[in-house]
Amino acid sequence: METTRLYRPVGLKEMELIAETDYKLFPPRLDWQPIFYPVTNQAYAEQIALEWNTVDEFSGFIGIVTAFEVKSTFLEQYEIQNVGDKNHNELWIPSEDLASFNANIINGIEVINVHFTDRSLVSENAGLRDKLNRFKK
Repeated sequence: METTRLYRPVGLKEMELIAETDYKLFPPRLDWQPIFYPVTNQAYAEQIALEWNTVDEFSGFIGIVTAFEVKSTFLEQYEIQNVGDKNHNELWIPSEDLASFNANIINGIEVINVHFTDRSLVSENAGLRDKLNRFKK
């Protein structure tokens, strides 16, 4: 089975919801979020995590980069969207397709980098806090 590696920059609250699923699922979208947009490369995920999440109170002033593998055949139904620079590529998954997307994730969701600031909030979930703190410099 062929898979495609994707990335998703998230803030603290979304990461806590992912941790509650034992790092297997992304949480449902909020009412005002019509799409779920994983990105196709780590550099773009790092940029979003650093430039957007770390300055956002809703994200807990922390940018977390996740990576995961999705069945390539499932992804064929979605076009890659370029939203700016040459590496600003993402998939636009309608929120109503998120459950199917989650069902096609292979081997869970991993944390691959964390961007902290002096205002970063800390999770009350001890396991998640320990996982994130491994990235503190």
